[in-house]
Amino acid sequence: MTVLTSVVLQTPAARRDAAVAHFAGRLSFEADVSDVAADIGAGAIGWVLIDSRSQESWDQGHVPGAIHLPTREIAARAASVVPEGVTVVTYCWGPGCNGATKAALEFARLGYPVKEMIGGFEYWTREGLPVQTAGGIERRATDPLTAPLGIACAC
Repeated sequence: MTVLTSVVLQTPAARRDAAVAHFAGRLSFEADVSDVAADIGAGAIGWVLIDSRSQESWDQGHVPGAIHLPTREIAARAASVVPEGVTVVTYCWGPGCNGATKAALEFARLGYPVKEMIGGFEYWTREGLPVQTAGGIERRATDPLTAPLGIACAC
């Protein structure tokens, strides 16, 4: 008789206290596009959204209400754009890009509380959320793999 060994369980799951610390820690560094959109829609205050992409990328479309501050300009311009002590949420292209991480690091070095918007602009658009362009606000087609029609994650 063959006994199957689990690849998943080759490394055991963490103890409760370690798991709580890890996952709570991740949430202190990250916000997802749905939470950012919910806050924007509700008019929540206390944080600012920073788009750290290039001017060309910004011009193709960005999250309405975001502030454009490319990563290479953060050290020189942050104080004139973001009030001291306000939490910053950074985003860049998407999960395959570490631009939001680099931008968040720059803000952290300057002493700002900071989080990354995981999924970036890619998932913002894939979920059919509003996009600001020179022509106004538009909504692009929702990707059914990220936001199936009529189904809410409700997480």
